[in-house]
Amino acid sequence: MRETGTTYRQGSVTPVVRICVVGCGAVGSLFAANLSLLEDVEVWAFDLNELHVAAMNRDGLRLSGAGEVVGRPRATSDPAKLPPCDFGLVATKAMHTEPAIEATAHAFVDGYVATVQNGLGNEETLARHVERVIRGTTFPAGKLLEPGHVQWDVQGDTTLGPYDERVPLAEVERLADACTRAGMPAEAVEDARGPQWRKVIFNASTNPIGALTGLTHGRVCERPDLRTLVTGLVDEGKAVAAAQGIELDADPEELIDHAAKPEVAYDHKASMLQDIEARRTTEVDYLNGGIVHFGGEHGVPTPLNAAIRALVKGVEASWTQS
Repeated sequence: MRETGTTYRQGSVTPVVRICVVGCGAVGSLFAANLSLLEDVEVWAFDLNELHVAAMNRDGLRLSGAGEVVGRPRATSDPAKLPPCDFGLVATKAMHTEPAIEATAHAFVDGYVATVQNGLGNEETLARHVERVIRGTTFPAGKLLEPGHVQWDVQGDTTLGPYDERVPLAEVERLADACTRAGMPAEAVEDARGPQWRKVIFNASTNPIGALTGLTHGRVCERPDLRTLVTGLVDEGKAVAAAQGIELDADPEELIDHAAKPEVAYDHKASMLQDIEARRTTEVDYLNGGIVHFGGEHGVPTPLNAAIRALVKGVEASWTQS
């Protein structure tokens, strides 16, 4: 790890690891705020929301709910102001991956870029612009309440692994260690596809149902009719993963039931429901659409995922009707 700067602590000199969080919505803000509390980590936050950036620089980045934190990342909306960074954490919506990494790739010429995004295909997009990519999946969730303030709804773990042979596991471990010390538990593994697909299946099976019905995660799961639909979507996703030789690290069904508990995410509005309520484009193409795509490549039928994708896209199309 190259030394990108120094910070002075009681007469000693400590190397600084410089991390840039690209996209500081809810999830990106959770990482940026917590990581900025570490004395040996310098955190930059890149986001196009200028009001959010101004608030972070003026008052700090506040998290409330599952944790009470006020972090102090160095925030900017100008990619030209980003210094060379050891690591990037990309936390944008999947559809914004390309423009986000195009704008910031210069900061990671000698560094490593990890995705902690939803959906499939983000690693491939990053790899077109930077040399060293880390595959990641994360479960913490929240909601941007106002500029500079994020509601932390759900705590959870993160799994990181090399995308290809250009990324030594030791570097992934450095990033995972920083996240863990900051209160965002992370594990470095040789192959992160299993955790990634578990999360994709989880999201594709529950988020769009919540988005289409307006129900929180727990309320979706307590209805037998909707829970049966969720299981059907899970089964299709598991079949597609198996066809690719991907071994899930745990059963998505268990994760779904765990998240439905009152103390976990019963009242949490999934990000796709938040998007629908705000009339924003959803990530359904990268969740259900991704499962349909890989199912087609491997000859696995995915009619339920195709139907759910069509319904969500229909809702999106309705916003443009007079």
